[in-house]
Amino acid sequence: MTATGTAERLDLGVVLQTDPPAWRVVDLARRAELHGFSHVWTFDSHLLWQEPYVIHSQILSATHRVTVGPMVTNPATRDVTVTASTFATLNDMFGNRTVCGIGRGDSAVRVTNGKPVTLAELRTAVTTIRGLAGGRAVEHHGSTLHLPWARESRTPVWVAAYGPRALALAGEVGDGFILQLADPDIVAWSIDAVRRAAERAGRDPAEVTICVAAPAYVTDEAPSGTGGDGEVPAHGGGRSLAHAYDQCRWFGGMVGNHVAEIVARYRAGDPSSEGHGGPDIPRALTDFVAGRVDYDYNEHGRAGNTHTAFVSDEILDRFCLIGPPARHVERLLELKALGVDQFALYLQHDANDETLQAYGELVRPAVQHAGRVKD
Repeated sequence: MTATGTAERLDLGVVLQTDPPAWRVVDLARRAELHGFSHVWTFDSHLLWQEPYVIHSQILSATHRVTVGPMVTNPATRDVTVTASTFATLNDMFGNRTVCGIGRGDSAVRVTNGKPVTLAELRTAVTTIRGLAGGRAVEHHGSTLHLPWARESRTPVWVAAYGPRALALAGEVGDGFILQLADPDIVAWSIDAVRRAAERAGRDPAEVTICVAAPAYVTDEAPSGTGGDGEVPAHGGGRSLAHAYDQCRWFGGMVGNHVAEIVARYRAGDPSSEGHGGPDIPRALTDFVAGRVDYDYNEHGRAGNTHTAFVSDEILDRFCLIGPPARHVERLLELKALGVDQFALYLQHDANDETLQAYGELVRPAVQHAGRVKD
């Protein structure tokens, strides 16, 4: 991060679901590496999809340099000592190429009628996983624990957050922060909250890696009024903008499910929320859930699900990256200027290969070139 808060460079990650067949997930990860992506992430919901850590081992074996991890795991369905041992084992086998994205628990917890962990429990999980997977002794349930064979292992822990108190936790103890939407106004607000929390905790805010994750879908057609008709060639494979919206609408439902929980605690624009857990959350983050209905986790993260009618095309333009390559480049440069270090794109749609190719051949080179010219 520069002195002005702009990221030095923008890495690219890809977020995959571990749907069978597993070889297809491994193949997409391998293709992502060939196209210059630095990180490969997977969902972690053991009943909805296949076991991610088994597949992580195969991804690491089939690639050479990408960093691999869950987006995101949780300490409710995964014992933190087992999670730490898993990362340390992968590091011993393949070098320190793991990262732990973690949150309070969503789909993996909800499908079992469980509850997300508290923020205090999440804080403990972050420090315990990082310590054990880093070869250090930690205090856990009254005992001193360590992995004696993991002295050279290192796994950074990135905290996924939306609400004010979770954002503060990310800034206080996280090696990184994950925000699962790409609206620039919300990104700016969230990064500011994380950085201020890091400063209050006596940390250098630049120590916290900022990752924004959202679906990306490349089309030949630009959303009206967004620009995106620059010098980068089209590469949409003839897919229409309307089709791309429908393929990505699931994401608004997923984000809405998280936001609805936050809205229950904080009222947008209500000054009385100050001092009761954090600052007001931006109205842009809450207004779109007004028409939200019940959420079916059996359709979680899937294109074409039946409970996302409340998600408008306008919201998708703000939360996702949809349009021709030039539109993607424009938004990525905007996010980079806000201090985002990595954009991780969800591939839960019908254009997996085309999106990876467009990013590798057109989007990534254009972002790199713009960064060199600017700097």
